[in-house]
Amino acid sequence: MQQRSSEGDLAEQLRREVDRYSPGEKLPSSRALVERFRVSPVTVSRALARLAADGLVVTRPGAGAYRAPAHPAPTPAGDTSWQEVALSADGAVELVPRTVDASGVTVSLAAPPPGVLEFNGGYPHPSLQPERAMAAALARAGRRPGAWGRPPLEGLPELREWFAREIGGAVTAAEVLIAAGGQAALATALRALAPPGAPVLVESPTYPGMLALARAAGLRPVPVPVDPDGVRPGLLADAFHATGARVFVCQPLFQNPTGAVLAPARRAEVLRIAREAGAFVIEDDYVRRLVHADAGPLPRPLAADDPDGVVVHVGSLTKATSPSFRVSALAARGPVLERLRAIQVVDSFFVPRPLQEAALELVGSPAWPRHLRTLSAELRIRRSTMTGALARELPQLALPYVPSGGYHLWLRLPDGTGGTAPSLGPGGESALTSAALRAGVALTPGRAYFAAEPPAGHLRLSFAAVAGTGEIIEGVRRLRAAYDEVAREPVAGW
Repeated sequence: MQQRSSEGDLAEQLRREVDRYSPGEKLPSSRALVERFRVSPVTVSRALARLAADGLVVTRPGAGAYRAPAHPAPTPAGDTSWQEVALSADGAVELVPRTVDASGVTVSLAAPPPGVLEFNGGYPHPSLQPERAMAAALARAGRRPGAWGRPPLEGLPELREWFAREIGGAVTAAEVLIAAGGQAALATALRALAPPGAPVLVESPTYPGMLALARAAGLRPVPVPVDPDGVRPGLLADAFHATGARVFVCQPLFQNPTGAVLAPARRAEVLRIAREAGAFVIEDDYVRRLVHADAGPLPRPLAADDPDGVVVHVGSLTKATSPSFRVSALAARGPVLERLRAIQVVDSFFVPRPLQEAALELVGSPAWPRHLRTLSAELRIRRSTMTGALARELPQLALPYVPSGGYHLWLRLPDGTGGTAPSLGPGGESALTSAALRAGVALTPGRAYFAAEPPAGHLRLSFAAVAGTGEIIEGVRRLRAAYDEVAREPVAGW
């Protein structure tokens, strides 16, 4: 007999054979399947579980597997057209909109079609994730006494203490809440700090997920430009004065998408400006653990230098681990902490305890610093590979800043001024993105990163979501072919 290589192969074979049996008829025993297909009992068990999940078989402990009863005739589809009326209230009078544009977020979450290289990804490739260390940590966590019980609403004390040490300064565990990923923590912070209809200052450009969160909460994002040294303090002060905003959201370290680091001279200035405006600063410290091997010493989080409770800090383990390892921290000082806690409890109760226990196991293991060192070295190699390939293949695309952390590059498209490269026109960003997808590489267009009209077309290219440097080089080659196609043929609407 030919040996099956996986439970997937075995499940497919059994799926083809199950029609031979009448509904309710017993299938061959697990022992018979082991002998026939020369696989392990675990493989048989998993294959039958797949068929059970598909509704093809029913398993009865101690009795075996049986063909599932015949499915009843499908119920006729109902009439949902009434929802168009129910959902069509006048948006002009809604403080909190009921429709949310998530397109700027989903572009970096959706997997591209097979054969398309993922330059749009928002997370490291599985080869960069500590899969074995996470699996071992989860297994150990599951055996901890009380691991499946209800955790403290604020989070496990030991995990809160770890995050407090990571932030530094005078931050204590009592000022930390455990949250379910950075996005959830940011949503909680926005709801706590600004009422619907209020302005919120954001960096320009900035992370589309932040813009979507703000708009979903009924807030009005007001852009404040950044340069290679981070947000510009003079413009930040002007924006506070002009809008009366009481919240500023920023990423001081490896800003998304520019990669900029807030300059030392600007750090205290940003805190001073916010304090004088009576405003909070939400610090999204999202990729501190994705530093490149050639970076110098990192600045401390803004929260570490904030004795007055101006900063609400968000830090996460997700980017350095896995999209599914959604463990983060909210840190704040003063009365706002109780408001953050109350909103989080109402929204989600708490982060599942097994995940918190696994996070503790992971960051306390020898595998954690080894993983961070490996990740740091690999990100440097990938960034250098992509910048080199772009310089050779596409010097027309401006790279104003080469980051020393994070997982992407921010490129400006030519506008036909100050150089010999032809302008791609107002539709060039969209046209290039479409042409690149046809050429086999997925990009992230820059428009979604701006709260207002962008100054030019941009692209964000991820060097972490692909398998390795070979795919980076090939992806840039495909991008070059797409660029040539767009530059030759006028874009509709020019």
